[in-house]
Amino acid sequence: MIQTIRKAWGIPELRKKIIFTLLILLIFRIGNAITVPYVDVGLLETYLDQMGGTILGLYNVMSGGAFAQATVFALSIQPYINASIIIQLLTVAIPALERLAKDGGEEGRKKIQSITRYTTVGIAILQAVGYYFMMRNYNLLASDATGIWPALVIVVSFIAGSSFVMWMGEQVTEFGIGNGISIILFAGILSRGPSMIRTMYQGVRNNLDGVTGEGIFNLPVWAIPLILIGMLAIVVLIVFIQNAERRIPVQYAKRQVGRKMYGGQSSHLPMKVNMSGVLPIIFAQSIASLPVTIWTFIGIPEEETVSRAIYDAIDTQSFIYMIVYFIMIIGFSYFYSTIQFNPVEIANNLKKQGGFIPGFRPGKPTVDFIKKVLSKITLFGAIYLGIVAICPLLLGKAVGNAYLAIGGTSVIIVVGVALETVKALEAQMLMRQYKGFLE
Repeated sequence: MIQTIRKAWGIPELRKKIIFTLLILLIFRIGNAITVPYVDVGLLETYLDQMGGTILGLYNVMSGGAFAQATVFALSIQPYINASIIIQLLTVAIPALERLAKDGGEEGRKKIQSITRYTTVGIAILQAVGYYFMMRNYNLLASDATGIWPALVIVVSFIAGSSFVMWMGEQVTEFGIGNGISIILFAGILSRGPSMIRTMYQGVRNNLDGVTGEGIFNLPVWAIPLILIGMLAIVVLIVFIQNAERRIPVQYAKRQVGRKMYGGQSSHLPMKVNMSGVLPIIFAQSIASLPVTIWTFIGIPEEETVSRAIYDAIDTQSFIYMIVYFIMIIGFSYFYSTIQFNPVEIANNLKKQGGFIPGFRPGKPTVDFIKKVLSKITLFGAIYLGIVAICPLLLGKAVGNAYLAIGGTSVIIVVGVALETVKALEAQMLMRQYKGFLE
């Protein structure tokens, strides 16, 4: 990875793209430090610390901590991610969008992108309004934040910040090194690294000094090697699975056109093990933590009550939550693999191109075989996602800290984006070599 970046830096064209991307990320980090007016940041951070295992905690991780500080970019790219997922699902459900995506070409892609932008703004409006009312209902606003003007300033600032982040991501995709939205998400999550290290250091200090009490993080010394080894193992597993794929052999029949013979070559049909990426984890975490989130908004039940027993049983650190979370990840993995990989369409394309899978006749036998293989690798990929998502929860339970910033979702995103960026740089360097050869 370091060698690839060094080679890319030596090419003037790619160096300009890297510098442009770094400038965009600098603007993003500056925006994450500008607080929206009329918000009591101290009270807001204290409140969101208690909501670390809920959907709000997930938003805070994805925004790089900006959500808990109510900065201009507090909503980050969450509205864009949600809009992209919604449009992707609607593309399967609505025939007009499906035709636009498959047969519309470049013009269709631009229309879908435009629809995604408008949907992003709509979701940003809903989230900004909801965020404002949450802060107002829990007295997290400044003392002078009364009337319509402070509400308008807060809501408009969040909406404008989210739209600007979306625009910056598109600029990185077009003029930078590519994968703009992913790189901004990568930068936000990675920025929490120093905070995580500082939290771990303070926890060890508290343990050595014997400081205890409610709300005080206490981390045993033996937990440090356990955390580091666990994170390293997860990174190795993610790298291995991200590059893993099942290659189905495909043979193309020979055909004669005039005096020339075409076809006859062998190829393969690649099927990635982790076809759905990190989306099943995000969806499963959002839904599984929804009851606790709603209950927290209403009010946490008092100790030694039936309601508190139920609350503790479905808490985001309970074993019941982990089991439900794991099952949901498997379910959403199958759902997304079905959307992204259509065996009937693949089999028809092979038949049109004169290709076939050795040992299986074209048509229904080929479809059944592809479905069987897809089901097996989806199950393996889903179990992998479940392990990566559950391990940080078990590790946090073992060391006594429920909200260590080592979530499986964050690690998958960081490692996945790093691998994608390296591949994008390698592809651009390879393309440049071919251009030089042709010229």
